[in-house]
Amino acid sequence: MKTIVKTLLGLLTIFLFVDSAVAQDKLIKNNNDTITCIIKEIGDLEIKYTNPEVSETILFGIDKEDVSKIILANGKEMEFSSVMFDPEKYANNNKNALKVNFLSPLFNSLKLSYERSLQPGRSIEFELGIIGVGNDIYLTDEKGVCLKVGYKLIKSPDYYLRGQRYAHILKGAYIRPELAFSTYSYDYEVWDWDYEGTTRERNTMFAVLLNFGKQWVIDDGFVVDTFLGVGYGFGDDDESYGMHKAFIGGIDEFPIALTSGVRIGWCF
Repeated sequence: MKTIVKTLLGLLTIFLFVDSAVAQDKLIKNNNDTITCIIKEIGDLEIKYTNPEVSETILFGIDKEDVSKIILANGKEMEFSSVMFDPEKYANNNKNALKVNFLSPLFNSLKLSYERSLQPGRSIEFELGIIGVGNDIYLTDEKGVCLKVGYKLIKSPDYYLRGQRYAHILKGAYIRPELAFSTYSYDYEVWDWDYEGTTRERNTMFAVLLNFGKQWVIDDGFVVDTFLGVGYGFGDDDESYGMHKAFIGGIDEFPIALTSGVRIGWCF
């Protein structure tokens, strides 16, 4: 009887040892290194584990920022992302913004833009300009539209602190590659030694721009956005001398296109 009990205890010990040796978790680091271990705790900032090959009692820790995935012994997987770029950390942020170019009516246009966050550090922005709304400086009865579409890359820190994240998903310095288009008609005075009347002309222009700017978001609501941009313009501009509504320049004599603006608006 004693022999049978000893045999059973021995088999049980061997079974437990084999099971503990085989049924272990895998911790996959961002550089694809794998740590075979037993996960003990997953905290907000750190994952704690033991390594039976080293010691059954020593508890190790690793930053969650350094871990891409955990494969548990039961086959279930858990994926992790950097706090800086984890969408869940910005769940309470408003991710849309409507803005108006504050100075555009001074140049006879009303420009409205819509920005939508796609993920932390990335957003897309559209602008519609109605030409002929505002101060008609040259009294030429300008009528038309201008359009812009840009992809915003919001700057991340040069180095990360533990647990660091954006103050707001739409806030920060940025670079925005952009395509611009404008078309409008206007009155053009014809002179040949003497005034001969007016004719209706059309200006149609395109541009590829790179904007540099910074956006502030106050109390998850009020937005202030300032930017400067430079690029190349081309199109049909016979008489307006580069004073387009979506940008300036871009004519044959000066193909460089320039843009700037101050936008104010509201997040929702």
